[in-house]
Amino acid sequence: MEAQITKSTPVEGETQARHVPHRWRNLMVLTGVSVVDNTESGLTSTIFPSIAAALKLNSGHLGLLAALGKIIAVPAGPAWTWLAGRIGRRKTLVLITLVGGLFGAAAGFSQNFTQLIIFNALMSAAMVGGVPISNAILADSFDDANRGKAVGYFYGFISLISSFVAPVIALFTGLTDGWRYGMWTIGAICVLAGLVVAGLYRDPGVGAAEKQLADLSESKRNLSRVTVASVLSIMKVPSFSLMMLSRLLSGHLLISIFGIQFLVTERHFTNAVAATVLVPFGLAYFAGTVGGGWFLALLDRVIPHRGRVGYIQGAQVFFAVAAFFGTQFHYEGIGIYAIFWALMGFGQGLNPSVNRSIVAAVVLPELRGQAFAIFLTIFETIGWALFSLGAGALATSLGIQTVFLWVMVILMIVNAAVLTGLYAVYPRDVARATETLERRRQEALGQS
Repeated sequence: MEAQITKSTPVEGETQARHVPHRWRNLMVLTGVSVVDNTESGLTSTIFPSIAAALKLNSGHLGLLAALGKIIAVPAGPAWTWLAGRIGRRKTLVLITLVGGLFGAAAGFSQNFTQLIIFNALMSAAMVGGVPISNAILADSFDDANRGKAVGYFYGFISLISSFVAPVIALFTGLTDGWRYGMWTIGAICVLAGLVVAGLYRDPGVGAAEKQLADLSESKRNLSRVTVASVLSIMKVPSFSLMMLSRLLSGHLLISIFGIQFLVTERHFTNAVAATVLVPFGLAYFAGTVGGGWFLALLDRVIPHRGRVGYIQGAQVFFAVAAFFGTQFHYEGIGIYAIFWALMGFGQGLNPSVNRSIVAAVVLPELRGQAFAIFLTIFETIGWALFSLGAGALATSLGIQTVFLWVMVILMIVNAAVLTGLYAVYPRDVARATETLERRRQEALGQS
């Protein structure tokens, strides 16, 4: 069905982006799809200490559990994105959540680690599909000037919901085999998210938010056919390649895997008490994503293009400093750790609004779904797997604290340095994408 767009008064000689209907409702609906297995805030790791106690596991098993769940995303993410292009994004999102819920519930019946890792991996393979599809939908719903704010709200709400749901799920760990109830709850959340999508989601249409294409019908937007060659061509965009490299160096993602395990095994808090730091983490993450999105919009007006580069570099450095003081020293009581977890949450929250906006700005609309699949389910997965397996193995001999120093502090500083390359290539890549969209508009108007 052709997406409807609300007209606005254009400035003479220019086209303007239109307000895509249902965009804010869609944003809220999509948060449920990404809550369970979103990279920045997974729920399974929250109850792992209790799973470890019940099944006699250690940090190495946690690394393997997290790594396999992400490795399977390499083929699954692009496959779900391909399916969305064939049967529609709404049907695909519903299927993703129902399948994910089924395997999440099955994981709660696991009798050993082998069964647990298989069902958890299958749940991840399903739920990971919602990540690139949701990001592509947001890019189609909000123009470049407002995309950072929208992404900030999206990931902010995901973390906010997770920060309250995760401690509630952790309360089950006080019961005998309470982790099973936690997994069943996670499965139920997946199913509920699918039902909400089925009832409330309305697809905006590919390219609906681009000012060059917004006032054209979807059939006249002259979107190129997505082929293997066109998808591979994304890798030739210098800014996109740099963002992929940066994703491999994003050591801050390790906090969501080993953060609670660190507080339990090396700071000797109980699972339930340790999980309370997720509340300030989530609140601060929300503040970072939302506030960061608004600050990014201001930077775009004052320092076009290059302001985004300085912003994303600053986010890496801020997190590294917070992680250093939050994990490399011993403090009394959970309260001080809650403060540092809040600072790390804020630093991590600064990232989604800018890195998703950078990718969307240099990739053409019809390729954004696959671009986000590559960005979030392939390159991120490679880094995630290396960090999870390596950190899990090293944690058993060196301790999680030492691993955190190298991955969440030193590597993050290296990441900030690597991103310097965007100052040269990002403005050129944005100009190239804009010229292509302008040419498509002129061709469409010439044919009408």
